This record gives sequence, structure tokens and C-alpha cells, in this order.
Amino acid sequence: MTVDQRQSDILDWLNRELGYIVSDFSAASADASFRRYFRAATNHGTFVVMDAPPEKENCQAFVDSAQALESLGVHTPNIVAKDLDQGFIVLEDLGTRTYLEELKQNPNSLYSDAIDALIKIQTGKARKDKWSPMHYDSQKLTEEMSLFSQWFVNKHLGRSIDEPSLAVWLHIQEFLAQACLEQPQVWVHRDYHSRNLMITKDNSPGVIDFQDMVVGAIGYDLASIFKDCYIEWPRQQQQLWLEEYRVRAIAELSLPEFSLDTLTRWVDLAGLQRHLKVLGIFCRLNYRDGKDNYLNDLPLVAKYVLEVLEIYPELKAFKNHFKGHIEAALQEINNLHDYG
Repeated sequence: MTVDQRQSDILDWLNRELGYIVSDFSAASADASFRRYFRAATNHGTFVVMDAPPEKENCQAFVDSAQALESLGVHTPNIVAKDLDQGFIVLEDLGTRTYLEELKQNPNSLYSDAIDALIKIQTGKARKDKWSPMHYDSQKLTEEMSLFSQWFVNKHLGRSIDEPSLAVWLHIQEFLAQACLEQPQVWVHRDYHSRNLMITKDNSPGVIDFQDMVVGAIGYDLASIFKDCYIEWPRQQQQLWLEEYRVRAIAELSLPEFSLDTLTRWVDLAGLQRHLKVLGIFCRLNYRDGKDNYLNDLPLVAKYVLEVLEIYPELKAFKNHFKGHIEAALQEINNLHDYG
């Protein structure tokens, strides 16, 4: 088979350093970063091999996060072997059954398991050992939202933000960052959604793509999973799952009592920060990285943004200035579907 140089290096490392005889080596998945994953069938079993170029990815963060989550009882793939200098990690193979592929058949049971795992992750904030994720501070939250103006508005729509709209944009970034910081702070996976949760035989779900964890808003991962960028649920159904989470979180995280309305606001505002960022990220993946399939997911993300803008009076100015930009993108995609 034809392979690139890093694939050749991986195969050489598996054989020379680990003594693995590889009978089959194929792409397992690729994510929105520079990481790639391969499934390797060997004389010692089948594994997933992560290829994370060290000049572009923080392999140590992956290892630290995996070990911390495992200590909390979260099912992350066991690290079998690693060479961080080269950016190679051999992982337990959690299989191919993602939540996204099976949620429609049994959502309540799967989400109940996902809530279990999420609460385990969130208990990490109480850990007293030497390792902890970085804080999701105001600077980081604001930097992420700048992707919306840079890649979605400027690059994707080809529009510039005029001076009155710029003032509104700067204000909404500050407002949303503060809204996230005012929430209870917990460990945040940052991409806790249906493509990163695997259905496993034991201790399901298996959780992947956790290396960018932070300490941040309690509503963030809840927005990631219930306002998933790849599968949509009615808001009424989201509320039922949020109520299940609320009851369990108050008991298991030792949090002061909070209402479903309060939790909903937390999720909506943390979700707005996330979805503005994601609109920019999906466009950047298309224009910079050549991954045009993410543009297919823009309409759902935009829908989440528009929905929240209609609910909260504090967002009125932003809605007045930017709703048209978002609707223009939706119309553009609809036209492509109509005439494609």
C-alpha cells in the first residue's frame, strides 16, 4: 500500500520498538486537528495508533488528561505504548460504535450513561493532586469567539464588520465570557458530543478527544452534548435531559441548589459562546485545511445561535447587528442544496 512518511515511521516503530507484526493498517478516523488515528491489527491484538506531530500537537497533554480521567473512573482508551518525541501513541481500541450512529435508537439510555461520565469528569475540579487542566479564562474565551468574525463573517461571507457592529461584537464577547466565568467551574472536556462518545461493552461510554480539557463553565459540556453540532433534539427534550442532569449534579457534585431555569440559561449562554466559535472553526477547516465536509454542519450550528438570540433580551443588540449575517450563510447553503 502507498503510505506517507509518518505512516512508514509508525509501522517501523511498532515493529522495531514494540515487536508488533502488523497484518493490517488502515485509517480509523481523523479529527478537526492535525491528529490522525489508524487501526492496526497485530500479533498482540488490534489497537488504535494516534499520529500527533509533536510540533503541532501537545502529546503530553493527551497523556496527562487520559491518566487523570482514568483515575476518576472515566472510560478513556488505555495507553499501551507511547513515543512522545515522535508523537506516536498506541491506544486501546474502543471499537467503531459512536453515539452519533446509534442515538436515534435509544437516546435516553445512552444520554443517561453520558451524564454519568460527564459528572465523573466534572468531579475532577475537587482533585488535590499536582495535575489540573488550564483555566478557561476570559482571554481564551474571547480568542475563540474571534474565529466567528475572522473566518465566518470575513472569510466565508466576504463581509466586514462596520464600526457600530464592531462595538456590539466587542461587547457580546465580553458579556459571554463573563457569563461563562460566573457559572460554577468544573472540569470541561470541551468537545463532549456524539462523535467523541463510544458505545463500549464495559463502563460505556468510552470518551475520546479529551486532550484539550480546561476548568470552565458547568454549562459548556452540556451545550456540547445536548446542542450537538451533528444531531438535533427538540428543546423540550433537551430540557428533560437537563433536569435529569440537574438532580444528579446537585447531589454528586455537592453544588448549591439551582433551578432548571438557571441551568438552562447557563447552557444557552455557554452554548452561544461555543457555537459562535464553531461557526468560525468549521469555516476555517474548509478554507485553511481543505475539510469541506464541515460546511454541511453549519446550518444546525447557526440554528442554535439564532434560537438563543430570540430568547434573551441581553442579546438584542447582537441579534440586530448580526442575525442577517448568519441568515445569509444559511441561505447560501440552501441555494447550494437546491442547485447542487
